[in-house]
This record gives sequence, C-alpha cells and structure tokens, in this order.
Amino acid sequence: MLTIILNTASTIPLYEQIYTFIRDEIKAGRLCYRDKLPSTRNLAANLGVSRNTVDMAYAQLLSEGYIESVPKSGYYISMITELTHIKTPPKSKQPQAAKYNQPYLYDFSPFAIDINSFPYNIWRKLSKNCMNESNNDLFLLGDNQGDESLRKAITDYLYSSRGVNCTPEQIIVGAGADYLLQLLAQLFHMMHTERNRFTDIKETKDSITDGYSNSLTIAMENPAYKRAFRIFKGLAFNTVPISLDQNGIKIEELEDSAANLVYVTPSHQYPLGIVMSIKRRLELLQWACKVPNRYIIEDDHDSEFRYKGKPIPALQGIDSNGNVIYLGTFSRAIAPAIRIGYMVLPKRLLALYKKHLFYYSSTVSRMDQYILTHFINDGYFERHLNKIRKLYKNKHDSLIQNLKPFKGSLIIEGENAGLHLVLRLKTKLSEEELTELAAKSGIRLYGLKEHYISHTEPYSTTTFLLGYANMAESEIQKGIQLLYKVLKDYLLP
Repeated sequence: MLTIILNTASTIPLYEQIYTFIRDEIKAGRLCYRDKLPSTRNLAANLGVSRNTVDMAYAQLLSEGYIESVPKSGYYISMITELTHIKTPPKSKQPQAAKYNQPYLYDFSPFAIDINSFPYNIWRKLSKNCMNESNNDLFLLGDNQGDESLRKAITDYLYSSRGVNCTPEQIIVGAGADYLLQLLAQLFHMMHTERNRFTDIKETKDSITDGYSNSLTIAMENPAYKRAFRIFKGLAFNTVPISLDQNGIKIEELEDSAANLVYVTPSHQYPLGIVMSIKRRLELLQWACKVPNRYIIEDDHDSEFRYKGKPIPALQGIDSNGNVIYLGTFSRAIAPAIRIGYMVLPKRLLALYKKHLFYYSSTVSRMDQYILTHFINDGYFERHLNKIRKLYKNKHDSLIQNLKPFKGSLIIEGENAGLHLVLRLKTKLSEEELTELAAKSGIRLYGLKEHYISHTEPYSTTTFLLGYANMAESEIQKGIQLLYKVLKDYLLP
C-alpha cells in the first residue's frame, strides 16, 4: 500500500496531492513498469479520503499516460522510461544540458482532459438513484452487448449528433476502445478462418483478386494512433502504413497495399488533425465496395470538439453498403476512468458476431451503464458537452493567441477541433533536441515522430503536438512565454 502524507490544510486539493505523489514516484523510478497500484477503494480507505478523490487522481494519471487500466484487473504503471532519463544533446548542436528529473511546470499533453470539469454533482446524484431496491436487477448479468436502454440512448445520440444510422442491436458496449478493437480483431480472424475453410487451393492462390491475402492485412494512416497499431500488430495482423495528404488517407497507396481492412480517423485525424474531404470519403467507400468483405474501421476521435463551422458527419452515415465499422468512446467527453466505449457493427458482421462471439459478457458494470443512460437521456450529457466545448474553445483560442511571438517560425495545423494543435517549427534543432531543451526548463513537449508507423517520411520541419485541455488559460500563457524564451535562439525565420 502506498504511504502518502496528505496535507489537509493545504490549498492544493487532496486528489492533486495524491496524483503528484504517484507521478513523482513513477518519474523517480520507485514505481516501475507493470507495478500494480492499489485499488481506488483500498487506497481511499487507507488514506481516509473519499473514493471519488482517489478516482480523480487515477483519472488524471490515466489521461496523461502514467498508468494503464486493465479491465477486471486494476491499474498498472505504464512504460514511460523517457520521463526518468533524457539523453544529453550533442554539444555541437546546442548548449550542454543536465538530466532533467524535476516535475514539469507545464505539460502540454495531447492525451489529457480537464478533469476539473467532470460533472461530480450530477454523477453523484445519478449514482444514488441507481442504488435503490427497485434496481436490484442491476446486480444481475445483463445483455452481453450492453443494456438495451444504454444502446438505445447511444443510438439516438449518434444519429442526432453524428448522423450515424444504426439500430440498438448493432451496438456493442465495452470497457473502452482498446477492448473493442481486440474484440473486433478476433472477429476478423474468425471471418478470415471461416472464409478459408471453404476456399480451395486455387482460390487461395487467386485471393488477391477478391481483396484477400493469406494473412489479414490492415492499412493504417501514417502517422497513426499508435495504440490501435500496437493492438493489431500484437494480434498477428499485417499492418501497412498509408501516407496522408491534406484530404486524408491516400487512396492510390491503399489500392496498392492489398489490404482488406483500413483503420481511419476521418473527422479529426489523429495526430495531424486533418478532416477527410467528402470526395476522399466517397473514394474510400468506393474502395471498400470493389471486392467482397472489405471493411473500414472509423474511429471517431474527438468528434465532439469542433469550434468552427458545422459538425462533420460520420463516414458511417453516408455508407449505404454496410462497409463501415464505427467506434466511439465517452473517455474524452466525460472522463477516462468512465471506461465506456461502443462499436457499431454492419449487419453482416453482426451476424458473424452473434454466431461466434455471443458468449462474451459486457465488460462494463450495469450500474455504470445505468448512470450513463440517464446522463444521456435526461439531457445532462448535452449540457456537459456544451459547457466543455466552450471551455476548450477558450483554451484553444488562448493557445493560438499566445503563439503569436513565434510569427514566421511556426506553422499551425489541426486547429479549430480536438484537444491539441500541431506545431511545425522552423528550427536548426531536431525534435529530440528541442524536447530536451524544453524539459530542462520544466516544459514537456510531445513530438510527432513517435506517431509514425514507419519513419520513411521526410521531415522538413520539427513538429510537436501541443495539448491544452489540462491547463488553465493562465498556465497556457506562462508556458508558451517560457517556451518561446527557451527556443527563440534556435528558430529560423
């Protein structure tokens, strides 16, 4: 059990004291990769605080990538060795820098959210309503795909906000997008096995004509959401990187890849923030229709957060042939610890799912499903989204305003949506060198290079993802002012 000395007289909230202690223990190497943290219930009891306080601390650690949540197991320390050891940059390139081992003053994480905006009072009220005698059935196993009432609420929400056309029967509810991707990967393997069972040798040799190779091949945007890439790679998929242009994934490269599946983030590409044009969307749907059993996995990343113009409809909504699998989650819009995601399966895949994977129980507790159902149906979710959109827009605008001193040395991309900006800096230093310079002054930056599946892309600029969700506007201003002071001598006009 962790021994944390809490100062109840401090102006620093208790959850932040817990978060800071665990974060510093990870950075110092005293908590190591795969170490298991105490459960929120046990730690709360040990510290004499409410469980909500520990939940908030864990949620922030989870959103910033310090820890990972393993369904039905608990929280574990992530692999983040770069926090405890930063290489000294070449002397010929920049001044000598000592190892940086102090807490960051400003962390521009593209993964974090504003945990302080969580609707605690509403969630507490709905939790109390859940725990009454008339809801005894919530302690029993429910529908394996998720409670029908929640799936109906999600169906209505997706149709009104994203233009997704589906029925509650097509929705699978699971504990986050990671679990759903693993479930989907298993479904694809079964589909592939079932097809090969009825295919003779000659047909297998000619399988390229119907879009299949002897192994499952999935095309992915490059750069990509690396978590999805690692999941598919770890489940024996042949992964193929496909380049991007200003309209999204390049169809010519996709055609040449012989892939039978493609994973895309069309409404706000992660990490570059590209919005896939309607022409490219139609071309992608046409690609899927050319041969049987081709599918597009649409991860609707950060779709709730758009600050200019009309919302971009989902790709699934214009798919008339059932080739798009739609993925979404409430982790970014509500909180990472909610761990509720959903997947919309086309009817052909739904039949296969019910045939082979019907025995999988839902990985989300029925009480959490009950709370979220009422959070959506009673209008709280819509009001919460309106509130945090305004909050994030103000932070987004503040960040852009404070970047003005960089002038011609900076190109901003991916703005007006999502929770981070893409900054291309004109500089004589590399991403690694600038990252270390910033770290020495207490600023954490996140480079773009680590998001590439293959590093064959030319790097004409040094590029960073600058998140702003977890920072106050005053922190954004001070952080950018300090960043400019640190980098100005290394910027090119």
